[in-house]
Amino acid sequence: MEKEQKTNDKWLVIVNPNAGRKKGKKDWEKISTLLTQEGILFKRVFTKEINHAIHLSIKYIEQGFIKMIVVGGDGTFNEVVNGIFIQNFYQPLEITLGMIPVGTGNDWGRMYGIPLKYKKAVQIIANEIIFSQDIGKVEYFNSNKKETRYFANVAGLGYDAFVAKKTNRLKEKGGGNSFAYLLNIVLGLFQYKTKFIELRIDDKLKFKGRIFSMSVGICRFNGGGMMQLPNAIPNDGIFDLTIIKKTTKMKVVKNIKNLYDGSFIKMPEVLTFTGKSISIISKPIKNVFLETDGESLGHSPINFEILPRSLNVIVNKIPE
Repeated sequence: MEKEQKTNDKWLVIVNPNAGRKKGKKDWEKISTLLTQEGILFKRVFTKEINHAIHLSIKYIEQGFIKMIVVGGDGTFNEVVNGIFIQNFYQPLEITLGMIPVGTGNDWGRMYGIPLKYKKAVQIIANEIIFSQDIGKVEYFNSNKKETRYFANVAGLGYDAFVAKKTNRLKEKGGGNSFAYLLNIVLGLFQYKTKFIELRIDDKLKFKGRIFSMSVGICRFNGGGMMQLPNAIPNDGIFDLTIIKKTTKMKVVKNIKNLYDGSFIKMPEVLTFTGKSISIISKPIKNVFLETDGESLGHSPINFEILPRSLNVIVNKIPE
């Protein structure tokens, strides 16, 4: 299909009005004024339902928009990333993506020092410091159908996906925030059972046994500030992976605080790996569930592939 002329001087702003318990809608007028004051020309579109941001980003990239801003949370950002990688009109590296966080977790922005103060976040967009980060591609199953998703931050499996699903159900009812996530971590312990997996990294068997939880990521934070991948570097061309093996409920509760500074990886029950490709098979085969950037998806078998330095994002600081 022939490309439309690029609208290089105009940004597409995709707003999730429901993000952050409807902060997207409530605060849009304030954000809009700040964008105008910074001299940023833009077209605004609102999302109406889950995955709508995927379709909106594809539609407007086709019309020539190659500079995009997400006003939302990590889930909305994930949807726009998926739109960028699904569309066939421009190479992903021809597109620039920024974010004004209004979500509940805002973990992707935490990696790059993007503040929750709107004025500063808008100034960061205007400064346009570009960083090329890796993107993850994951193949999984939804019932018997194989599906693909891209992600910019962290994928969670096992207990992480279990808690994300419980929190997402709360969000659908108008609740759900970082405290709800933390509460679900504790309450969910009485419902969850560990999972048996075989883990291969770069085609080599690395682990076989029961796990409590697993994180695979490009950046360091998820769950509203938990540093589950403390050594992750978002442009090194490899995934970081953290496994929490089978452990006791009491030990999980006692070490929750250590999730926030990354020191939990020193526990004997924790294993860390790196690699470019990751394969997870569970027994029973459909027994491990998946979330990416906080969005609940399908189940095992699951395969990850890294796409090195494949997306240009606007940051406040280059991560070390």
